[in-house]
Amino acid sequence: MATRFALQSPLRTALFSARSSNITYRSFASVSAFHGRIHKDQKELVHGEPKRPKIVTSTIPGPKTKAGLQHLDSLQDTRAATMMTDLNKSIGNYVVDLDGNTYLDLFCQIASLPLGYNSKALIDAASSPEMIQMLVNRPALGVQPHSTWAKTLEESFMSVAPKGLNQVFTAMCGSCSNETAYKAAFMYHQRKKRGLTAEISSEDLNSCMKNALPGSPDLAIMSFDGGFHGRLFGSLSTTHTKALHKVDIPAFSHWVSSPFPNLKYPLDKHQAENSKEEARCLKAAEDKMKKAKTPIAALIVEPIQSEGGDNHASPAFFQGLRDLTKKHDILMIVDEVQTGVGTTGQFWAHDAWGLTSPPDIVTFSKKFQAAGWFHRPEVRADAPYRNFNTWMGDPIRALQAKTILHEIKSKDLVKNAAETGAYLKQELQQLESKYPKVLSAVRGRGTFLAFDLPDPQQRDVFVSKLRSLGVNTGGCGPKSIRLRPMLVFQKKHADIFLEAVEKVAYESS
Repeated sequence: MATRFALQSPLRTALFSARSSNITYRSFASVSAFHGRIHKDQKELVHGEPKRPKIVTSTIPGPKTKAGLQHLDSLQDTRAATMMTDLNKSIGNYVVDLDGNTYLDLFCQIASLPLGYNSKALIDAASSPEMIQMLVNRPALGVQPHSTWAKTLEESFMSVAPKGLNQVFTAMCGSCSNETAYKAAFMYHQRKKRGLTAEISSEDLNSCMKNALPGSPDLAIMSFDGGFHGRLFGSLSTTHTKALHKVDIPAFSHWVSSPFPNLKYPLDKHQAENSKEEARCLKAAEDKMKKAKTPIAALIVEPIQSEGGDNHASPAFFQGLRDLTKKHDILMIVDEVQTGVGTTGQFWAHDAWGLTSPPDIVTFSKKFQAAGWFHRPEVRADAPYRNFNTWMGDPIRALQAKTILHEIKSKDLVKNAAETGAYLKQELQQLESKYPKVLSAVRGRGTFLAFDLPDPQQRDVFVSKLRSLGVNTGGCGPKSIRLRPMLVFQKKHADIFLEAVEKVAYESS
């Protein structure tokens, strides 16, 4: 066990040592600004939640979690694990670990839980005859779709399809959503080159079997510094966050990466500087498009660079990108894997851009509990089996998505995310003013928020101290803490989080 823990990441080491290092807090009562908050009586969206977090062990992780992780580590690598959960006891916004510690969860299985733990709506859906049938008889959707598949698509994904995109490709995860979208972009590019109705030549067919030109063309996807689009083979060449994700893996060396704006916050106080920075990045992007040695088939961009540090840009910047892609005949792919499904206060984050023409492809996963991409009809492959796998998605996940959408609409959860997020951001900005040497660059939309610490080490310690108080968060970028709560996260939960943040900030100041 000692050997295994010696190989942990700095963040995990900090998390595991937080309580064993005897963290203490100076008296906080005299400085707390939270006594006046009254949201504890807010009408609940989840019935049966705990009132507050509760830590029952003297160390985190506790002995049962340590033993559980040690057992699991004999079977598979657990070095990234920071918790072993007891899902039987977790509910709503609260996750319980194997030792009985109860945490307010603002990380939510890497931003993927929309309705909270043990959602009654999803439990009811899981016991429906349709769900059971799909569980027992999983279809290969590309060759034998079941009789209700079209109806399921219409009632789930297509009911919230982004403007202008009336086709959907269902996949298995965010990475493979992007990966298959890249394939579609390449095939579309080559179809245009040879003529949309022209047949593939025998030379193309023969040479591709040898991984040679012209059948295996040299094409590129353009991405952005700080972007994250997955860890599969192609998507990894468009990911530019942590070197450890990429090292030792062959890359598409001619794929182009361009600077993403490095904005100053708050945005409304740095408009001139930020506009200049965005103009610089747009110019750099066009320069790379013009000078690329390899033809660029598509550009991929996140509405908010999530893993890269919650980096933002204005609607004007994204409109500028759209103009460039149209000018240079490049497809625009918007990666909404982490930003989609309401968390920013709009169902799709890119809706806020007001583009003059919609993106060509929008990928999704995470809070949809399903994965895939929306696209224009022209992007559909020109022959069967060209963009294909055995399952072509999962009807169980589509049925879950349908239930999630029903709950979002019936409980107005996008509005809840917008209102709760506005409150949470405002209060965090007040804490930033109060503790400027500790907290900085509060930013975000809806509950998709982040703030910075002075350096990576202080960020990791801050995360571990929050966990010692029963609040689960996560890091992103070099020194940021990101908030990824569920859509049922309310102002009363925000108050608990804010209280913990101020306690840690006060101790750190």
